[in-house]
Amino acid sequence: MSAEAVRSLLGRVRYEVLPARTTEEKVLAHVPRDVVVTVTASPVKGLEPTLALTERLAAHGFRVVPHVPARLLRDDTHLKDVAERLREAGVDDVFVPAGDADPPAGPYHGALPVLRRLSELGAPFARTGITGYPESHPFLHDDITVQAMWDKRAHATYIVSNLCFDPRVLGDWIARIRRRDVILPVYVGVAGPVQRAKLLAMATKIGVGESTRFLTRHAAWFARFAAPGGYTPHTLLSRAAPVLTAPSAGVAGLHLFTFNQIAETERWRRALLDRLG
Repeated sequence: MSAEAVRSLLGRVRYEVLPARTTEEKVLAHVPRDVVVTVTASPVKGLEPTLALTERLAAHGFRVVPHVPARLLRDDTHLKDVAERLREAGVDDVFVPAGDADPPAGPYHGALPVLRRLSELGAPFARTGITGYPESHPFLHDDITVQAMWDKRAHATYIVSNLCFDPRVLGDWIARIRRRDVILPVYVGVAGPVQRAKLLAMATKIGVGESTRFLTRHAAWFARFAAPGGYTPHTLLSRAAPVLTAPSAGVAGLHLFTFNQIAETERWRRALLDRLG
């Protein structure tokens, strides 16, 4: 049952990538067209690299989900322009986190006002994602993050969880949000088969993406990547399979944080699918 469950999850994945110079080339070379690609945004570089890469990948036939952090939006006009540009590119799915820009570029300090404004604009996107935190947020109490999902539920269509390395914590979090009547489907955030040295180099060189900064705030997690017999995505998925495949969990698939190790992530997924099959 566990092998069958893991195989099912691996067939429903999203790859999170960083908008770096070689990202387009890597995606074209290694990612199947049936895999959703999500593109992060950087408070240092702004939204433009995210929007430009999204347009190029969409033109290649990929289903692309850009991150549109609230704190990178300058004003209401900027939000409208971004929405129109993405719709013209054929994008029908966006992910709206609060983002890390400090101070914010404009009046939006969190995701909820942006989500409300998008609803007022006629909900231009068929799908809209919001963030969930199975592991405690560095700055916000767990009750606040769960309440935020409740507040956003009317304006969103799914949740993407941030990284979690503990199946028990993940199961407890899913049960908690369901008890709170947050019924949006969840894409569970999982770190791909990333090497610690490459991850550190990526964080230093690029410094973009909520995922990279989230890891840098949790320095102890790096030990899990480096330790012999430590973290592997297969181990996590195998142990979490009963939780993730329970009908009550409402898990729609996996959100794989590639940290731009795109070829390695797809090779790992294909090899594991073949082995499980």
